[in-house]
Amino acid sequence: MSRPPLAPVPDLGVGPAPVARRADDLAPGLCRLTAPNPGLMTGPGTNTYLVGRGRLAVVDPGPDDPTHLDALVAEAHRRRATVATIVVTHTHPDHAPGAAALAARTGAEVVGFGAADGFLPDRTVGDGDLVAGDSFALRAIHTPGHASNHLCFLIEGAGVLLTGDHVMHGSTVVIRPPDGDMNQYLASLERLAGPDPGFATVAPGHGRLIGDPAPVLRATIAHRLERERTVACALAAAGEATVDDLLPTVYADVAEALLPVARFSLWAHLRKLAADGRAVAGAGPAAPVGSGAGGAPVSGATPVPLVPATLWASTPTTPP
Repeated sequence: MSRPPLAPVPDLGVGPAPVARRADDLAPGLCRLTAPNPGLMTGPGTNTYLVGRGRLAVVDPGPDDPTHLDALVAEAHRRRATVATIVVTHTHPDHAPGAAALAARTGAEVVGFGAADGFLPDRTVGDGDLVAGDSFALRAIHTPGHASNHLCFLIEGAGVLLTGDHVMHGSTVVIRPPDGDMNQYLASLERLAGPDPGFATVAPGHGRLIGDPAPVLRATIAHRLERERTVACALAAAGEATVDDLLPTVYADVAEALLPVARFSLWAHLRKLAADGRAVAGAGPAAPVGSGAGGAPVSGATPVPLVPATLWASTPTTPP
């Protein structure tokens, strides 16, 4: 089965491109420093944001990298400011581990959705909660999907939404079950794409600012649903198949280097089809930790949750 490539999400990036350790003033009271952790999953690196003046909030301090933390503290000092609050969008290893070390240096309060993955906040926040200081107010929006504990933060009065890994510039987000959930992810995107979102700019965890987020959000939803249709067609044609059986067809438009990562999103799509009653999951042996397509080890891979070699079966409602 051959299908045309999926329509890409439009590139509506604005402002300077992220450069590691460089401070970019993006708006009044909003500065970005990018961690020196570029890679397949992080693009140019993880964006850390300094919000406010005087007593600052640092959003997503990134990995526990002393050079990046040095740069954050130095930038605060250069602005004659102090770090008062450290806010984490989610607990993945390129966003949260620097929080503890930065708090130890600055005495700042650490705020996040909850304790997980070694992250221990001083204060937990959920949907609608306000994280405020003398010169900033961040409204939490719970956006599960990429991670169950993912929060976006609206900078009130600025029209800017800090999206962590929920929406990124230049690429789509990997959904890695079991914590990642495609149904939740699409519902969270729909929520942000509503008629009165309250923001005009997205400041993502990776890449440039997105200056016109509405078409990006709609295109991201459409891209995911088209990928789901591709998965459903492939499964219906096969009758039954594993993730690795379906991978070459479903992600024929993706570079080979990305296929080990694409396995997770394919798994998430199949789980969504099953939740919708359009597929049935059977038992199967698990592939090795850190495995790639066909169970082959990924060179230099960090151990990741298993993608089970589940045998997925189509149902009469599988075809789109």
